[in-house]
Parts: sequence; C-alpha cells; structure tokens
Amino acid sequence: MNSTPVNVAAQQTAATKKTYTYEDYRKLPEGAPYQLIGGMLIMTPAPSTYHQIISMKLEVKLANFVMERDLGLVLDAPLDVYFEESETYQPDLVFIARERLSIIEPDKINGAPDMVVEILSPATAYYDLRRKFKIYEKHGVREYWVIDPEEQSVEIFALQDGRFTLEQKAEKQGTVSSKVVEGFTLPVENIFSSISGQNRAVSPFTNWEKEQPGSALKTSKSS
Repeated sequence: MNSTPVNVAAQQTAATKKTYTYEDYRKLPEGAPYQLIGGMLIMTPAPSTYHQIISMKLEVKLANFVMERDLGLVLDAPLDVYFEESETYQPDLVFIARERLSIIEPDKINGAPDMVVEILSPATAYYDLRRKFKIYEKHGVREYWVIDPEEQSVEIFALQDGRFTLEQKAEKQGTVSSKVVEGFTLPVENIFSSISGQNRAVSPFTNWEKEQPGSALKTSKSS
C-alpha cells in the first residue's frame, strides 16, 4: 500500500462513502491493519502468537517443498491480493504456481493464487468462512485451506466445476495432502504441537454470530 499519509480532503471523501474501492484502500498508510472486504475497510488486528506459530510451521514446510522442486512461490501476510475493485485481501499464506508468476506485481498479487491458506482468528473467522470463501471460489482459487487453531483442524476445499467442495478434513491427528502442490502432505499434529507456556487463542466461534464481525473503517487513517 502507499505509505503517503491520506490528506484531509481524501479523509473527508472517504468518510462519506458507503462503498470503498481499491483506490481508497491504496491511500491507507503502509502497514495499516485493514482488508477491503465487500467494499468495506475491515480492521484485522495482529494475530495471536499461537496463530503465528502455526503459520510459521506450515509456511516453512510448504515453502521448502515448493522451492526444492521449483514449483512456484509461497508468500505470507501482510501481502495484498487483488480480486476486484471492492475485494483486496491479505491471506495468511498463498501459493502461486511457476507458470502463473506473472500475476505477482510490485504492489500486489493481481488475481487468484492457486492455493490460499487462512488461519481462523476471532477478528477474521466470519469473513474467512463467508465472504472471502465466496470470492476465492468465484475467482478460481484452486485449493482453499482453512485452519482452526482452537479445534486443531485443517479443512481443504477443492474447486470443482466452479464450486468449492470439502475434500479433506483432519482434526488433532491424521494427514492431509494437496492436489495443487502435488506430493505435499502434512501431518496436522506437526503444526499444532504444543509450545511450553503457550496458551491458545480463544476460539473464533465463541459467540461469533452474536458479535459484529470485525470493525469497518468509518474514516481513512493518517499517520
């Protein structure tokens, strides 16, 4: 995102908007904790340490596998992935196949990655399982991994005839495998193994339907 602070005129314009666009999103200071979801600027606070440990473990395994075989690239958040004017997300992990590396631009990924991984957290679970799920499906993400730290589960949705189908699920133990990153397998206990003194995050599903899903930005931020 553009690191230049938003000027007063831009703030006033954004404050009156009901729907935000990618151009509005780009005016936020670099590193501002927001995603553009359904035309709303949604605050996504820093994830828990447990979330980040899971992300790190999976990224290391997946990235090493991909790089050793020259299959493409594995990238992690924060990284903008543009789908359409009202939808720009920052998935936890993405895989882009070697033959599609041209979608990587200096300031964003322009189009659907081949594989997306989202690790659920209280601030993002609603969107990861609903709006973002539909947009990933619509734009042709070939494989969508949903990881629940509280349940210690991994669900893999595969795109079939334009729709996501739950193809694999493992909870606490067992192995899942990717068809998009052919040959990659993951014993789920490897990423959920306990860390001494580490408390898990509160389940994102605790009263999740009773609470507001995230925080929509009412005015543009300035540094």
